[in-house]
Amino acid sequence: MVALTITEKILASHAVEGEIRPGEIATIRPDVVLLNDVSGPLSFTQFDLIGTGRPFDPDRIVLVDDHFAPAKDVESAESLRSTRRFAEAHGIRHHYGPGRGGIEHTLLAEIGMVGHGDIVFGADSHTCTAGAFNALGIGFGSTDLAGALAAGKLWMRVPESIRVQLTGAPGRHVTGKDVILEVIRRIGSDGGLDASLEFGGPGVAALGMDERMAVANMAVEAGADACVFEGDQLSFDDMAARGMVPRAAITADAGAQYRETITIDLGALSPLVARPPSPANGTPVGELRGIRVDQVYIGNCSNGTLTDLRQAAEVLRGRKVAPNVRLVVVPATQRIWRAALAEGLLDILAEAGAAVSTPTCGACFGGHMGILASGEVAVATTNRNFRGRMGHPESSVFLANAWVAAAAAVAGEIVPPGDILGNA
Repeated sequence: MVALTITEKILASHAVEGEIRPGEIATIRPDVVLLNDVSGPLSFTQFDLIGTGRPFDPDRIVLVDDHFAPAKDVESAESLRSTRRFAEAHGIRHHYGPGRGGIEHTLLAEIGMVGHGDIVFGADSHTCTAGAFNALGIGFGSTDLAGALAAGKLWMRVPESIRVQLTGAPGRHVTGKDVILEVIRRIGSDGGLDASLEFGGPGVAALGMDERMAVANMAVEAGADACVFEGDQLSFDDMAARGMVPRAAITADAGAQYRETITIDLGALSPLVARPPSPANGTPVGELRGIRVDQVYIGNCSNGTLTDLRQAAEVLRGRKVAPNVRLVVVPATQRIWRAALAEGLLDILAEAGAAVSTPTCGACFGGHMGILASGEVAVATTNRNFRGRMGHPESSVFLANAWVAAAAAVAGEIVPPGDILGNA
């Protein structure tokens, strides 16, 4: 019997046809098909052309208005209406608009739609976030997803697997964001091409579910097709907390073959900042001390969790945002927004001078609600810092964790969080 990696075992359990071996083509049935207000309308048009009339299973389709929601202009409003109409026409109950949902990848887990051993197909590259939950999230194009809507299956190339062995425990101000920035720094933005990153080892236990989401979310920035964490008691209990029936985690077989193995000692990491124009440019925060900042953005599908908001609030409690800095804070979902409100976090952030937004992807991809002007510099907890990503092509985005971002908002420049908090 061939020994399988976690990725291969999950794919094998969902395979309709084809051999589950790296490089082979297999047809896979997903548990969930995920679409947003940008990718959705394109898929809906192609779905109508296919002519099946009805989606494969309305209860396994999730539609989320998050990129241009709330609508910023007439074109955006038309896209949102297209999504609403598709949901209404086909009885899709999992449709989440402004005020009812949030950013799709965070929301999907929150509503109990992804857990141990599941597969999510999404028309968004950051569908890999599902890997945090011992599941696979795989991004496809909108035309591909039209096929999935119609047939409930798609063919795909079986990826190789790269093992990322985590040891130790992170020190002060080191988060999941730093773990994935370290991975991308080591292997580059194309080091995970045609592969799935599998995170395991004793260090996994030191990362909460929010931190694992931050890691999994940026697997695609290393070029990976997918990502998956080993499951454990924490992820098992998390399924129950989200209203799912917990089930055993999927584990790799002894002797499973990996393209390579990377070992990361969490205790040896320091907070990293990815210099523009690539997430692969991870640099210790102390080496960038003094770079002036115009805007700080805390939010997005990688780092808009309650954990991130708590970290930011700890830095900002009793302090003010620097006079020449704009601080934009975007909780990833409505539930996170309300939890932060109940804890008093939003009041701390607002008192410091932050603009707190409804959940949206807007500024992250340069759409709305936080666009940068020519020459402006931002520190953001988002996942991409390509040229022009958040606005003008002559603006610059530095990627960092919430501790570092909040410290920059207070100092008006990039500084280690300990400079503000007075601890190492």
